[in-house]
Amino acid sequence: MAVPRNSLRGFLTQARGALRAAVDSSQKITFVIGNESADLDSMTCSVLYAYIRSMAPPRNAFTPLYVPITNIPSSGIQLRPEFLALFKHANIESRHLITLDDLPDLSVIKSKLPPENTRWIIVDHNALQGQLGKIYSDRVGGVIDHHEDEGRVPEDTGSEPRIIEKAGSCCSLVTGYCRQAWDTLSGSATSYGAAHAQGDTLSDDGAVVKLWDAEVAQLGLASILIDTANLQSEEKTTEHDRKAVEYLEAKIMSCPQLSASFHRNEFYEEIDTAKKDIGGLKLQDILRKDYKEWNENGRKLGISSVVKSIDFLQQKAGDEANTQPVDDALLEALRRFASDRELDMYAVMTTSTSSEGEFQRELLVWAFNETAISAAKSFAQDAHDELGLEDWHASGVKAHGHDGEGHWRQVWWQRNVQHSRKRVAPLLREAMT
Repeated sequence: MAVPRNSLRGFLTQARGALRAAVDSSQKITFVIGNESADLDSMTCSVLYAYIRSMAPPRNAFTPLYVPITNIPSSGIQLRPEFLALFKHANIESRHLITLDDLPDLSVIKSKLPPENTRWIIVDHNALQGQLGKIYSDRVGGVIDHHEDEGRVPEDTGSEPRIIEKAGSCCSLVTGYCRQAWDTLSGSATSYGAAHAQGDTLSDDGAVVKLWDAEVAQLGLASILIDTANLQSEEKTTEHDRKAVEYLEAKIMSCPQLSASFHRNEFYEEIDTAKKDIGGLKLQDILRKDYKEWNENGRKLGISSVVKSIDFLQQKAGDEANTQPVDDALLEALRRFASDRELDMYAVMTTSTSSEGEFQRELLVWAFNETAISAAKSFAQDAHDELGLEDWHASGVKAHGHDGEGHWRQVWWQRNVQHSRKRVAPLLREAMT
């Protein structure tokens, strides 16, 4: 039986209750979870899919309600100012998002949430990683993703999707998959508790449903626009993205309460500006804000994506250290970040805009033992032409080094800027195998 139509706020409250009941009463539960970086795309994919799927589940669904999990502790939400900027458009708050903190502690999670009682749909990645992956990877029963297929999800996922295709944003693929069900829901204009829904004062059920649709549509639209630079990135934008934007905008424009004030460019600029507003964060928080980790043959690789230049990170490290030269301060901060996570290899990818207004990327790779050094050097050689790696000669951070402690470090300009972590990560992982 489908979950009755509700606002996103109401749905998330209901989903949290379902999670609590599953933990307390050993009930079955279906999770929808994004990747460990928990960026805007991962968060919105999990929420959008769970919301539509819960109200229009397949006939033989594992459970009728799908619980979206944002793959970070709740404290991580405050590190993502773009989330906070977007929430008000969707009529939700940070406290409504369901995070890792809402799951049982890892020491007891298998007894509180037995694997056989769970089904996992993964979005914006196609291999469940980390501690959850160690416990629940065999319970993954569906995927929608736009990264390289790692072959970890079964080919036959039954009534759940197995979609791994190229797109600028994974949320474009989720929107495309959910489109038919969403249109059916919107067309029926059935709502539950419309007169009592939090934040909704409209008396007409059809108008309430249009408002709810528009709020959810803005959630999905934000991540697509951010990931495709407002559909202006020729390298990233696909037909999936253009169609999804057209569809989601139509949902917004059909809502009288929002259509008059909505302008795509202004909406994009608001979310993009918020995403880049990281100056108030501590350096260690900046590095973990958009961080992903992999284990390859017993070796750990971590990659931080940062929306500021190395010069910015250098200045931030110097301001915080206060006593060290700025270049030494950044290197010490990076070393500490990698050491805390017991990484064999650590990479930092930056994006910024040059003084001439051109989009640019930098790439720092640091290997911390001989095996990782060999892999890093292989990466540097094999990926040189594809990524357009060019020696980095800016002032400050020592661009390369091979010290007596068995460390090797290199910094480059990445001139082929179309390649994001979606491509750089597989190249580094391949070098480690």
